[in-house]
Amino acid sequence: MKVLLVGGGGREHAIGEALVKGGAELYVISKHKNPGLAKIARDYRLAKETDVNKVVEFAKRWRVELAFIGPEAPLEAGIVNVLEEEGIPTVGPTKEAARLETNKAWAREFMERNKIPGRKLFRVFDDIEEMKAWIDEYGKPVVVKPLGLTGGKGVKVVGYQLKDNEEAKAYAEQLIKKDGKVLIEERTDGVEFTFQVFSDGEKIYPMPLAQDYPHAYENDEGPITGGMGSYSCPNHLLPFVTKEDWKKALETLQKTVDAMRKEGYPYKGILYGQFMLSKEGPVIIEYNARFGDPEAINVLAILEDNLVEIAQGIVNGNLKSAKFANKATVVKYIAPQGYPVNPVKGVKIDIDEESIEKEGAKLIFASIDENYVLLGSRALAVVGIADTVEEAESIAERAIKYVKGPIFYRRDVGTRESIEKRIKIMRDLGKEFEPNSC
Repeated sequence: MKVLLVGGGGREHAIGEALVKGGAELYVISKHKNPGLAKIARDYRLAKETDVNKVVEFAKRWRVELAFIGPEAPLEAGIVNVLEEEGIPTVGPTKEAARLETNKAWAREFMERNKIPGRKLFRVFDDIEEMKAWIDEYGKPVVVKPLGLTGGKGVKVVGYQLKDNEEAKAYAEQLIKKDGKVLIEERTDGVEFTFQVFSDGEKIYPMPLAQDYPHAYENDEGPITGGMGSYSCPNHLLPFVTKEDWKKALETLQKTVDAMRKEGYPYKGILYGQFMLSKEGPVIIEYNARFGDPEAINVLAILEDNLVEIAQGIVNGNLKSAKFANKATVVKYIAPQGYPVNPVKGVKIDIDEESIEKEGAKLIFASIDENYVLLGSRALAVVGIADTVEEAESIAERAIKYVKGPIFYRRDVGTRESIEKRIKIMRDLGKEFEPNSC
């Protein structure tokens, strides 16, 4: 089957490998040529991923039979609508359904009117004085969010990126002046986790839970990034997530898909719930309308079913299975020095791929060109897969020494110490549970 993949990051390299493993003849369009995808693609063209007309032009020229959209920006641009109008079934939500990610205020209002469990107190403001008065009256720490796509970097939380509610008001004022509106939410304390599911518009099939490390530096310090790494456990839970918590989070995602269908825009594709596990249970921090990056790498590395068949089930509305191996995974992203604020660009790095493979690790390419020149964002990921997280982390860590250049990475991704820290946070909040083995 001829399959078009839109996007050229690490997430898309993982998707592309899984599609080819499933028998796809792969065609790729992205803004730079990902060297990993270039090795497995039948043809590869460069274009902006939001240039819908150009994407459609290549798709028709290649006579693709299925399309798979990786990043969020083309979803916001309506790429799924246009491809399907041209008779090309596409994995990804329509522009209307993708509002779960692309319009945070709409997503909160959707949750409220459909009484989706795990929702938060929120307000949307276009008036600066009203916003300030509400924050003062509310009195508790808040979260300030731009309404649209920010690549995971626009959200600021009092007690973390913001010192207090006075700084929150100042940041919210900037956003109102820039965007016309701002979303203010209650702050929920706990530990975040990622829950991704496949959806055919009616049924959902869960993927293993994963936990991302969004901060740039070790010990969860520094600016927020697109994600410096992630891990998943062989039992597909996380050490601090109980089976009951998992069921509640799954119910939130199923009720989301049910309500989307009821409102007239069935959700087909990958739905990603970013949850905060609070003392009371899982709360939706935000939806994403596609695979996470790096979390896609975790789950696709252990997918046992055929991704092409899953994709066909999604677009045809008859998804039947999504099985994963009972293995642990650890993904460590390597980024240019200075990322995300002032990253090194245009410098070639050395990658000893043979030695990385000998260590038993997997290499995923992202923001790096065919000559292994850094492009400014997360450059490549090293993946360990094993029976335990400890073993998987060790595999990834040993392999990273074979990448040389002006780079850095978080050594603590997937370590026992970092996981214990998250367990302690939940216990300090008063949540009673017996940690799952990982």
